[in-house]
Amino acid sequence: MTLRARKAYDNQDFLNSRDARTVRILCEYLEPEKRLEDCEVSNTVVFFGSARLGPEGAAGERMEGYYWAAEELAFRLATWSKTMAKKEHMFHVCTGGGPGIMEAANRGARRAGADTIGYNISLPFEQHPNEFISEKLNFEFHYFFMRKLWFIYHAKAVIVFPGGFGTFDELFEILTLKQTKTLEKAEIPILLYDEIFWREMVNFEGLAERGLISHEDLNIFHYVSSPEEGFEYLKPRLISLIDDVNGIFHDGNP
Repeated sequence: MTLRARKAYDNQDFLNSRDARTVRILCEYLEPEKRLEDCEVSNTVVFFGSARLGPEGAAGERMEGYYWAAEELAFRLATWSKTMAKKEHMFHVCTGGGPGIMEAANRGARRAGADTIGYNISLPFEQHPNEFISEKLNFEFHYFFMRKLWFIYHAKAVIVFPGGFGTFDELFEILTLKQTKTLEKAEIPILLYDEIFWREMVNFEGLAERGLISHEDLNIFHYVSSPEEGFEYLKPRLISLIDDVNGIFHDGNP
């Protein structure tokens, strides 16, 4: 008697082959979409930053304190989110899921007693899920572009801490999307944490002076240098954005 053939969707050799790449890409869209919907995630505040900036800073000068600043800002935002009158008005702190600044933001949200998202990516080093991600919101991506899609899909604000190549990639992509008005939510706030660091690393004004960007483009991001400043800047803008998307917004304050 001839054995039954294996069904195509149960054929792991095929699913992991080059020929099934389109199927894998589609899975990285559909499975997160379903899980986020089940967890009632509709708004996020995204934290970007270095995986190498731990609680003690990193090798080099003036890198101490960023980890705990990210932790505190995420804590304040997550605590405030929990006061929303309607669940659909709440937001989740979202990170790349790894160590460093990502861990700090997930840690702050967890300290507030909130669920928090980690969008991990398969890398040969540095990237592994931190312990503060909510289990049901712990994702692992193979394709960078699908991970980037989910970073931005629900984002109502983006906060960028100091980082390396990956952080710069994420920053300039969101700046480009906002500059070109490709984002439906064109007013999404983009915060660069620590004005001294970012002005030293990137001469945005020089780009404008040379006509490579317009002077108006300098207004599509905002510098902040403390958790308090970041929270106070974001609060009214998040209210406005979520109100526009979801209807009446109320944070429990008179």
